[in-house]
Amino acid sequence: MTYVYAAMWFAVALILIFRMGKENRIFYVAGAFFILLGGWWLADAVLPANLFAGVWGWVLRGVTAAALVLMCLAFYKETKKDNEDSSDYGESDENLK
Repeated sequence: MTYVYAAMWFAVALILIFRMGKENRIFYVAGAFFILLGGWWLADAVLPANLFAGVWGWVLRGVTAAALVLMCLAFYKETKKDNEDSSDYGESDENLK
């Protein structure tokens, strides 16, 4: 079953990099994270060590937390930029109702 998860993470990474990367550069970073995640699951399936426990588990949690913070910051900047762009054109939330 771990091979299925690894394949799923790799598929998500490829979609983010090749399809979504043209929309925003942050998708390249997200794709790289999912490649790392797919490699982690694949290594856990192949190696006898449990990569989700002990020090390696904490390393994965740290990398995941850093990726989450980076993605949240990028989302915040993008929504802030979109809100500023819409206010430049005289649009506001009240006018959209």
